[in-house]
Amino acid sequence: MKRLAFVCLLMALNVPSFGAIEIYEFKTAEDEARYKALIEELRCPKCQNQNLAGSDAPIAVDLKNQTYQMINDGRSDTEIRAYMFERYGDFISYKPPVRPSTWILWIFPPILLIVLLMGWFYKAKQGRKISEQVDALSDSEEAQLKAILKNHQTPDKDSP
Repeated sequence: MKRLAFVCLLMALNVPSFGAIEIYEFKTAEDEARYKALIEELRCPKCQNQNLAGSDAPIAVDLKNQTYQMINDGRSDTEIRAYMFERYGDFISYKPPVRPSTWILWIFPPILLIVLLMGWFYKAKQGRKISEQVDALSDSEEAQLKAILKNHQTPDKDSP
């Protein structure tokens, strides 16, 4: 009886895995290499920062099939990218093209870096100026310091 319950439990836990295994046959090894490069480069529209190669989302499977069909139809990589950009916008690529709508992606990071470096250098320069001002005592401050030190000197143990 225990053995039967154990077997039933194992059968219930043995849920089949429905992971997609894609098998594509290409005319040439070059076409296969192009396919692999394109699905690594193109981003899944549904997934969070995942390329087509690493995604099992239904739309990613459809896009992989579409890419495969376009390669078999003899389309160039440029035509495939243009189709994907036209249909899904700049988000489909990890390397969006440089155009007015994507300037902020290309221009903002270097400008931000330059501004931060300039601010850092400015703060460092200000810190040096303040420390130089603190180090230099005026004549009256120096006289006061000497008077204070003279009044608070400890007598030598050797003196009578």
